[in-house]
Amino acid sequence: MSAAKADTLYLTSLHWPPYSGSTLKEQGATIAIARAAIRAVGHELKVGFFPWSRAIRLVNRAGSEYIGYLPAYSYPTDEFIFSNPLGASPLGLVEQHQHPISWSSLADLNQYRLGVVRDYRNTAELDAMIKLGTQNVEVVNSDEHNVKKVATARIDAAVIDLHVFGYLLSQKKLKPLAGKLQINKKTLEDKQMFIAFKNTPEGHYWRDIFNTGLSKIDEKSILDGYMSEVKAGSK
Repeated sequence: MSAAKADTLYLTSLHWPPYSGSTLKEQGATIAIARAAIRAVGHELKVGFFPWSRAIRLVNRAGSEYIGYLPAYSYPTDEFIFSNPLGASPLGLVEQHQHPISWSSLADLNQYRLGVVRDYRNTAELDAMIKLGTQNVEVVNSDEHNVKKVATARIDAAVIDLHVFGYLLSQKKLKPLAGKLQINKKTLEDKQMFIAFKNTPEGHYWRDIFNTGLSKIDEKSILDGYMSEVKAGSK
């Protein structure tokens, strides 16, 4: 590898506030953690922001400078290898305050029409039901779109990260919906977030460097501190 590549890790990401985004403070909570880890071992991080599907495709494009993407949920794949966890993403369901949905097992959700975001990974069991066609879903391009669809009763509920939901409702154009919406009392899953590195010698090299840096920082403290600032700013 060239000296430049050995000094700088290039990753892709998406606009997914408060975790990632080119206009966010420190480019988002997850990017802040990744950058702190890389700097802890004397390297730099540069992140390109793209629509999610493109962010993933760019990593495996021939000649691409990008070595991986984040934030990623782990899943079985031969294309990518995953870093140690950067923190947890609490996954739940946004619903109407006056019409909460009721479920015990995941199969109970089959009676409802759920919103999911295109190319996002949900829980393994829920994605399996969607693939089989037993779970009725509507696919959209953003969490914001899902929030609006729940608020107007076009769908019963939507899968969403709790911090993302809180961030969206703190934005001026969506604040009027806050009184209509809530997170279902039953959480789907606390999903660990990772960097997905391409499964090549270079990817393995950077994965090991990153994990060493991650062991030198307190990623939970960075994540909790960032989310506390987001919550305080929304009041």
